[in-house]
Amino acid sequence: MLQPAEHNSPKTPYSPNPNTYMPVKTVSVPTEQATIGRSLVIKGEVSGAEALYVDGRIEGTIHLTDNRVTIGRNGNVTANITAREVVIMGKVTGNIECSDRLDIRSEGTLAGDVVTQRISVEDGAVLKGSVQVRAAEQKNEKPQAQRQPDTSKTNEPPKAAAATAGH
Repeated sequence: MLQPAEHNSPKTPYSPNPNTYMPVKTVSVPTEQATIGRSLVIKGEVSGAEALYVDGRIEGTIHLTDNRVTIGRNGNVTANITAREVVIMGKVTGNIECSDRLDIRSEGTLAGDVVTQRISVEDGAVLKGSVQVRAAEQKNEKPQAQRQPDTSKTNEPPKAAAATAGH
């Protein structure tokens, strides 16, 4: 049976009805990302200059200083990880050092110590170990130079300290 011409025309990507939910794709495709699939097992050191998605198993070390490491839901990593950003949705046993942030999703598990600038742990996630949140290196360098005491002045207390000492 033939359809009217209006039904054969290509559909527009948006809906004229404002109550219809049409999600907008906001995530851009990563330029380069290596993937370790479910059935792969790597024993040793993993290093490189691109993002890494692990859905398999890694035992050893992961060293991607300027990139993101994502442990997928099926990922099982027994390794120390050094990266700019780490996202955990699977299981990780080992220490993590991030120059930017660590994100442990609700289904993720981490047993190990963490050193990072920012951390996010969703409800349901498991974290066992110590967490050290440090300030950005750029912020620490200049204030230290400004904090040097000026010994050329007389030894009088700072005015703010003197004002609070009397209360």
